[in-house]
Amino acid sequence: MRALRPGATFEIQRLLAPAEALAEYLGAVPLRPLGTERVGLDAAFGRILAHDAIAETHYPADDRSTMDGFAVRSCDGDAPRRIVGTIRMGHAPPGPLRPGEAMRIPTGGVLPPGADAVLPVEDATENGDDLVPAAVPAAGDCYTPRGDDMAPGDVVLRAGRRIAAAELSVLATLGVVGIEVYRRPRVAIVSTGDELVPPGDRPGTGQVRDSNRWAIAGGLIALGCEVVHLPRAIDEAGAIRDAIAGGLAIADAVVLTGGSSVGARDHVPATIDALGPPGVVVHGLRVKPGKPTVFGAVGTQPVVGLPGNPTSALTILDAIACEVFRALTGETGARRATVAALAAEPFAGRAGWTWYVPAALDPSGGARPLTLRSSHTSLLARADGYVVLGPERVRIEPGEPVTLIRYGGAG
Repeated sequence: MRALRPGATFEIQRLLAPAEALAEYLGAVPLRPLGTERVGLDAAFGRILAHDAIAETHYPADDRSTMDGFAVRSCDGDAPRRIVGTIRMGHAPPGPLRPGEAMRIPTGGVLPPGADAVLPVEDATENGDDLVPAAVPAAGDCYTPRGDDMAPGDVVLRAGRRIAAAELSVLATLGVVGIEVYRRPRVAIVSTGDELVPPGDRPGTGQVRDSNRWAIAGGLIALGCEVVHLPRAIDEAGAIRDAIAGGLAIADAVVLTGGSSVGARDHVPATIDALGPPGVVVHGLRVKPGKPTVFGAVGTQPVVGLPGNPTSALTILDAIACEVFRALTGETGARRATVAALAAEPFAGRAGWTWYVPAALDPSGGARPLTLRSSHTSLLARADGYVVLGPERVRIEPGEPVTLIRYGGAG
């Protein structure tokens, strides 16, 4: 799909659904991670694992108590035992456990040879050196067997997984202190438009502060990218060409906001085409908001043109274009943070289209749609997420279940 000529209109029947657009784009532009680097545990949070993490031994390495109590032999039944020692944390048991014996053991303590259960303190009475059970222990009670968590050869974390708190714990447990992660892709951001002024300036008549770049920057950083801010480009083909070329020279990808529609001064699609193949792969999506989105590339470097309206730009990045950048970061199997709710008001879309409807949660947990105004900057900040409608299910009635997707929703 090539860029439309200036002044043309979108041919609705040719617009692609989000999944179709991504499939066409990723089929035309072979995206892959951009190499690896080694980082320490203190720098690994949020990075993408480049190699599988594999257990090389048993975890735990020994049978370990899950309760404060007494290590016992279950075959001794409810008969009294003689307390013959105390097991200390971080030390081996003082010896094996013989018939009719018990040893005091703390939570996490190593069971002695011969023991096959732990009797919790609340289920026993000490009478001098004797232990009187109040319950009959069963084999396997109250301890974690050796290797119950991880065994040699287990693939505990797959390559492509984002490293969060739980993953750091696993890596530290495995003794991995130097972690091979994918390099963060650098993405240059270009805002286009004669009407834009820096956030610190007071806008004049017809001007607006350049807020889109900051929303897009936050979204890209959350995806695991490094961001490079380039100067605003005015609505002239030459300025936009220079901005894109400059971004491609210093970054792995370029994201533009504005100039992607089909008006006489919307130069982004034609400029991407002019910079080299494959050029524009997708121009226009069967979605709301964000119809004039552009997916292009110069060589294997993505050039994504997002709409100039704030709500449209951030929604398209969050819901669709995120997959382009995940392909560069190496992240696979990302899970979206969602909230299950009931519709407090009707949600309505359009047959054959995909609509991303901003929604807010009320105190009772119901979800209500917010009026969609693509030009509103504060809309998404007031929303708790968005509900996807269509292309088949185009209406949700009050009381019906809805799934609300959190913005920036990797969870």
